[in-house]
Amino acid sequence: MGQYFTRERFLRLLAATGVAGLATFALVWLNATSAAAGVVFLTLVVLSATQAGIGLSLYIAVLCAITFDYYFLPPLYTFVLGGVDSWTAMFAFLASCVVVSRVAEQARRQTRQAEQRQADVERLYALSHEMMLHDETETLIHDLPGLISRIFALESVALYVTEQERFYASNAEVVGAEVAASLKMTMRSMTLGGNPTLALDAGYQVMALTLGMRPVGALAWRPPALSLEVSTAVGAQVAIVLARSMAVESSRRVTAAREGERLRTALIDSLTHELRTPLTSIRAASTTLLDAAGLDEAGRLEMAKIIDEESARLDLLIGEAVEMAEYDADVVRMHPAPQHPRALLEQAVEESRKALATHKVIIQAEEPDEPCWFDFQLLRRVLRHLLENAAAHTQPSSHITLTSRRAGDRLEFSVEDDGPGIDAQDLPLIFDKFYRGKRGYSRRKGSGMGLAITHSILKVHGGGIEASSDPGNGAAFRFWVPLVEKTPDASGSRP
Repeated sequence: MGQYFTRERFLRLLAATGVAGLATFALVWLNATSAAAGVVFLTLVVLSATQAGIGLSLYIAVLCAITFDYYFLPPLYTFVLGGVDSWTAMFAFLASCVVVSRVAEQARRQTRQAEQRQADVERLYALSHEMMLHDETETLIHDLPGLISRIFALESVALYVTEQERFYASNAEVVGAEVAASLKMTMRSMTLGGNPTLALDAGYQVMALTLGMRPVGALAWRPPALSLEVSTAVGAQVAIVLARSMAVESSRRVTAAREGERLRTALIDSLTHELRTPLTSIRAASTTLLDAAGLDEAGRLEMAKIIDEESARLDLLIGEAVEMAEYDADVVRMHPAPQHPRALLEQAVEESRKALATHKVIIQAEEPDEPCWFDFQLLRRVLRHLLENAAAHTQPSSHITLTSRRAGDRLEFSVEDDGPGIDAQDLPLIFDKFYRGKRGYSRRKGSGMGLAITHSILKVHGGGIEASSDPGNGAAFRFWVPLVEKTPDASGSRP
């Protein structure tokens, strides 16, 4: 690189010498006066100062002064100045060259600075615009080093976030593990009160990011080509992004805490009401059995039946509450395996045979029934919830139809009945926790957790569910999961 600049400098000097020589030759050939020659030489100095800088212009000024003395100031063809006029002309020429060179260089520098400021403003605007296009602050923070590196043409940019103690780099392979570790340590110590700007041996410039008096992170870049004004502006924008991220995260935590409190309150209220009803029935029946006076065999059997039914209902309520808590805690994971959709439908019907005893169930599995990858146990629980829900809200001897089919990149299932359907006011809310509806399809007894559980299961499986209904003509629940017909790359484990 040094040889390149030396060669370039030599070529520029050679070109300047040639231009000065050609100008001198032309002036001599035209028998120009000393005044005309002085103007031409001064023009060359001005042009060289505006285009190439003061160094080259002074070199041309020296060359022009020598030729001006030799060819145009008496006595001619000597380097001796004769008389006051010649000395005055020479000093005037040299002074003019120096003054003009400095003025031209200053103008050139100001122009260059103005262009640089304009470029910096455009880059800062581009950075702001790119940052505004990101909706997710976490994604923006991850992408920031790359954005800054690309927009400001930097080799590498690193960002350290104090809140999460995370380190991001635009070119991790360029930085290297050892340099990255050292850089992260330096940036971390800087956020704890170190020097706000520091130049590292690896060629990085590091700047602490603060919002008010609070350190929020540190920014490093290589090479240290950003001016103080630009780096300060970039740092201020990045600090605002980090502050926004902390504000969003804090808001999410507050919202999550409020939502959790609301759900806990709703759970307690719902369970208190739902558990008290069967417990009251069980206690009344058991008290009657204990006080057997005047109770015949049929009466005792009736009380025992009440205890058995309400105990089963109590067990169901507790099971649904525990199941819902598992999904809220995000501890359930997929465990896919190659399965036949028809086998899933048949197994769900078999396990729900008690609830479906008085109903007519129709299974319509798309043929050919080729295996595909899904979590059999999770989808079985979805179908059981939907089947038992349909059985509870339809009349005996009514029809319930189960279907499965492939649709594009999805494996779709449906559970349809010919019962009273779902009221239009209830339909948008039936997958909410503890919502049991005000009329129609959702008016029966229940905890209000069954459909919320199916929604949570399908969310874990990467699928979804929707309901449709024509009140008076039945309801249909359609759900789907990703269609995977080959061994998936990775699968979770479900406890």
